[in-house]
Amino acid sequence: MHFHILNGPNLHALGRRSVEHYGTKTLKELNDSLQALAGQLGIILTHFQSNFEGALIDNIYQQKNKNVDGLIINAGAFTHTSIALRDALLATQMRFVEVHISNIFAREKFRHNSYLSDIADGIIVGFGVRGYELAMMALIAKLRDT
Repeated sequence: MHFHILNGPNLHALGRRSVEHYGTKTLKELNDSLQALAGQLGIILTHFQSNFEGALIDNIYQQKNKNVDGLIINAGAFTHTSIALRDALLATQMRFVEVHISNIFAREKFRHNSYLSDIADGIIVGFGVRGYELAMMALIAKLRDT
């Protein structure tokens, strides 16, 4: 299996930004730990982060062309605003799990809406960066069940 992690705006600042919500682990540390887990599970894992909506959309189409089996997506603030990101996921019919490090439902009301949740295979919310590991395991289970 080949999974791809797609991280949206401001996630490059993990470990330095709003540590009360997102913790102290940096994006590099997170990616390194996820690579180690993927290696143990025999999964190819790639990742991409951008603060630009168009770059994220282009990356989704690129992953479809690479025959990636599934995506793990933390779209950051674009979760709550991007119909374009939703449309790219629908157009490519990529399997994906939506991840949020913080519990978006315990935060500001505008964060309670997601343009991705109803088309995702599943959602992991509020478990910190461990949510990415949970998403990987859930995606493996979903793909094996189909």
